[in-house]
Amino acid sequence: MSTNDQNPVHYDAVVIGAGFAGIYMLYKLRQLGLTAKAYETGDDVGGTWYWNRYPGARCDVESLEYCYSFDPELEQEWEWTERYPGQPEILRYAQHVAERYDLYRDIQFNTKVTKAAFDDDTGRWHVSSAPAVDHIDHNHAPAGPDADLVTAEYLITAVGCLSSSNVPDVEGIDTFEGELCHTGRYPKEGIDFAGKRVGVIGTGSSGIQAIPVIAETAEHLTVFQRTPQYAIPARNHPLDPAEQAEVKADYRKLREQNKTQHGALGARFDWNEGSVLDVEVEEAFKEFDARWEIGGFAFLGAYSDIARTPEANHVAADFVKDKIRETVTDPEVAERLIPSTYIGCKRLVLDTDYFITYNRENVTLVDISENTITEITPDGLRTVDGTSYDLDVIVFATGYDAMTGSLLRIDIRGREGLPLAEQWYAGPRTYLGLGVPGFPNMFTITGPGSPSVLANMIVCIEQHVDWIGDCIDHMRANGHRHIEATEEATEAWVDHVNLVASYTLYPTCNSWYLGANIPGKTRVFMPLPGFPDYAQKCDEVAAAGYEGFALIQS
Repeated sequence: MSTNDQNPVHYDAVVIGAGFAGIYMLYKLRQLGLTAKAYETGDDVGGTWYWNRYPGARCDVESLEYCYSFDPELEQEWEWTERYPGQPEILRYAQHVAERYDLYRDIQFNTKVTKAAFDDDTGRWHVSSAPAVDHIDHNHAPAGPDADLVTAEYLITAVGCLSSSNVPDVEGIDTFEGELCHTGRYPKEGIDFAGKRVGVIGTGSSGIQAIPVIAETAEHLTVFQRTPQYAIPARNHPLDPAEQAEVKADYRKLREQNKTQHGALGARFDWNEGSVLDVEVEEAFKEFDARWEIGGFAFLGAYSDIARTPEANHVAADFVKDKIRETVTDPEVAERLIPSTYIGCKRLVLDTDYFITYNRENVTLVDISENTITEITPDGLRTVDGTSYDLDVIVFATGYDAMTGSLLRIDIRGREGLPLAEQWYAGPRTYLGLGVPGFPNMFTITGPGSPSVLANMIVCIEQHVDWIGDCIDHMRANGHRHIEATEEATEAWVDHVNLVASYTLYPTCNSWYLGANIPGKTRVFMPLPGFPDYAQKCDEVAAAGYEGFALIQS
């Protein structure tokens, strides 16, 4: 519905984003009897799984765990086909959910929220939007003049942790005459790599998934690697109907078990509480090898201290390094693929045939850690040593401005016009990853300061949406007009997140967890390790009358 500044439409809540967080939030608001509107830049639901259509795109959480739990009927009726679901199947699932619960009618697609401002006089959020611009660097592209204005009591951001594509600012990028894309904004029609010279820039999760698939058809693939990554085989396979039926027979048990796991996943395999330092290396390697064959994050469950102590981590890292050397036939290439960081301090990647791809004659690995890319040319690219690479296609697999990028690319202003970018000038500051001081009635689903990307995102999303729904219900039942995180609780929470992270090896890497992949971004460890303790804290805060939040009467 088109509106203007003089006659805006009023909603109880506005949701930004229609990925898995946004559509479940919309469902929850409906259950509460509230009017709501969701805005989505894409032309369909799915969020991350709408935009990331690149070859090989696949979830690293098993399908039977990477799905909603809020409706037992939904659990029973949807049939997954693979152990780890691919992008097309996940997108179909999101579409099925939106259709099943009639959510499409309250979502405005192809629309970018440009500004959200809290009005001190009315106590409502004024949300402006405009037609979205489909572009490789979508979030940097100008959205045009504001075309729509609505108001809402509650502003709920469901923009996703990994949704702002990071395209490096390379000289000459607009001069390239071939095809160019980012994995996070991959073209719907796809790209035919057959007979073409392809360059993939980046070897994070998306690069590691895409590279083996692209190599199958490209005439030649050149991989430009800045930082080597640890990768564990996914061992993906078609899902056995009997296995799926067994899980569905007692789905509640699996769901409850997952909530007790550190990362809210992996309840179906054993997590060893022992230390790798208490056994001989040969025994440890035998255990690692067994889990290597199982595939997936079972590897990290071999011993409890891998993520905490350098000595334990070295044992696990050495095992994976040996596997790389065994797989890659060229010793020089193998050494260039071996990381020097702790294993797991960056998100561990699950791969299918990644390392073995470098044995192909049509694949070349180029180290750009020092020999950086200086220029994109009409015919390809050039590195600092003067070498030119002729390319027909360039694929940026360079990741995202994680956790905060999508929020800060919206002009969000709280009390007295306070910009969110100013509130977060020294790094993101939230209470529980849910509330920001100075921003009443604004909730950030899986925001910085919550487990989010360090856990099963679906579990984290459901926990946040349920908490927000209960909070709004409590406010309305008790005559509270506004809720706002206090400065004191926020400062204490930021300190707590930093303290918990310091007990792990996560902060030792220059990872996107700290924003290290974005030039000029303040280095702050953004997610919180440990889902069960976090969820318990959220429950305690709510039980104590939303301790740490200021509740204001109507």
